[in-house]
Amino acid sequence: MTATDPALTALAQGWCALSLLHGRIEAHIERALQAKHDLSVREYSLLDVLSRQHDGEGGHLQMKQVADAVVLSQSATTRLVTRLEDRGLLARYLCPTDRRGIYTNVSEAGLKLLEEARPTNDTALREALDEAAKSPELAPLVRVVESASVSA
Repeated sequence: MTATDPALTALAQGWCALSLLHGRIEAHIERALQAKHDLSVREYSLLDVLSRQHDGEGGHLQMKQVADAVVLSQSATTRLVTRLEDRGLLARYLCPTDRRGIYTNVSEAGLKLLEEARPTNDTALREALDEAAKSPELAPLVRVVESASVSA
């Protein structure tokens, strides 16, 4: 394959469309969350991921798992956790069985904010997808997103 190969060009165009869709959705959600809840998309995602933790086998996530879930580096995730902890939305504590491990839980204030912000996130996502569906190059991707089902 060469750089001008039609298959590579199609792949590049597909990747650009996917990147464009992601950027538009994230920007729309970011504006809505910031305006109504003083939360960034990453902060919302982190609160959401951590709120799904539970006691028992595999219930608490290690920082690397959290970083993977919110698509950030471990150091960026740690800074994000610290910011939310400083705002009283998260709390860290030592793992009771492994003193080297640190768990992070969403505080009551964090859970309340997350509950208030979830409808804003969901509405903004729907609006962004509806707007993107009007674009011929993004409409097929919107359909894929709408039909995707991720099992937890």
